[in-house]
Parts: sequence; C-alpha cells; structure tokens
Amino acid sequence: MSVYGYVRVSTRKQKLDRQTTNILSAYHTAIIKSEFYTGTTVIRPEWDKLKKKLHSGDTVVFDSVSRMSRNADEGFIDYQELFDAGVRLVFLKEPHINTEVYKQSIAKTFGIEVSTGNEAVDEYFAGNMELINRLLMKLAQQQIKLAFEQAEKEVADLHQRISEGIRESKLKGTQVGLAKGTSLTTRKSLDCKNIIKMHSKTFGGSLSDEETIKLCGCSRNTYYKYKREMYKG
Repeated sequence: MSVYGYVRVSTRKQKLDRQTTNILSAYHTAIIKSEFYTGTTVIRPEWDKLKKKLHSGDTVVFDSVSRMSRNADEGFIDYQELFDAGVRLVFLKEPHINTEVYKQSIAKTFGIEVSTGNEAVDEYFAGNMELINRLLMKLAQQQIKLAFEQAEKEVADLHQRISEGIRESKLKGTQVGLAKGTSLTTRKSLDCKNIIKMHSKTFGGSLSDEETIKLCGCSRNTYYKYKREMYKG
C-alpha cells in the first residue's frame, strides 16, 4: 500500500512548496507527484499516470479539494471511481469529505436495523429504512460534490476579480503590465548577458552561438533576444 501526495499549480511561476510541506507534515513518507495545469484544460498527464498506477489500499493526499480538480463534475467522477476501486483520498483542508468519512457514513446507514417483534411493523420499517439509507447516501454524495463546486466557484470568482481589477485600472489610466518598449530585468537575464559578453564570438569570445546557448542554459529565442538587447545597449 503506497501513499502519494498530489500537488498542482496553475502556472510555472507559482510555487509547489506550501502544498508539499503541508502534505509531508501530515504524511512523512508520501511520494509527491507534481503538476503544472491550468483550469482551462482537462489535460493533466501526471494525474492520469497516477490514477492508472493506484491500487486498492493506496492513499492519495491533497492539500485541498481544489488541487484534485477545479471542475466539479470531473472531480466528483474521479472521487467516485477511486473510492469504488478502494483508493483512500485525503483532503487536508476538507477532512469531512475524506473517503474514510464517506465509508463510515455508508457503514452506519446501511447497518441500521429495526426489530420490534411485530412482523408487520418490522417489514414496514425495513422498507422505509432502505429509502432512508438511499437518502442519506445521496446527501453524502451531495456534500462531496458541493466541495468540488465551491472550489470551482472560488476560482471563477478569482478570475472575475482579476478581470475587473484590470478593467478598472485601464479606466483610470493606470499602466497594466510593462509599458510598450520596456523589458523586465531579472538576475538570470543579467547572468546570461554576462556569459554572452564574455564567451560569444560576437563580442570577442571563443564560443559559437550554439555553445554559448548551452553555457547560458536558456532557450534559443531567449538567447537571441538578449543579444538584440545588448546590441541596442
């Protein structure tokens, strides 16, 4: 039986550290699987790989339900399939929808029996208990789906607030993002430019462009962009 931690962020600029720390604090031996995935696509290769290798008795830990899925329908389908397969799901921020809680709800509801000694009364209650059990199970499922829906709504609200903030800034004449013709200077860009200046044949060094790109550790497009900026400077 293996324990996995699944962490996900929407962009590569975001950090996985907080989610990873939270999971490892609770489950020290968890094998961390990380993913960079946006809510605008359903493609999640790491999650798909993990689902295929899970077996009954395995555990998957999430920092929150929103990390499993931002789409309520998709998340609930995955939850139900993994639960039926015997996989334990743990949500650190929403423990009330952990599969163990769901399993206990099933055991308690279907374990209810009524025995009065009166055959007619017992038959009546037995029929009604089945209906009550189904109702309670539906309520438990709704609770789980509601958690996914809330996570989806929070993301949608965040996107709306960002859009409204950008719109208001534009209306007020506030510059949004970098002004046209300006560039953002980072430590990495400065280091790369120093390497280009020292080693590229273009600036009196001994290395070709291909060799300098490898030394910089940047992409070809970025490399030539830095060279153009250095020419202008």
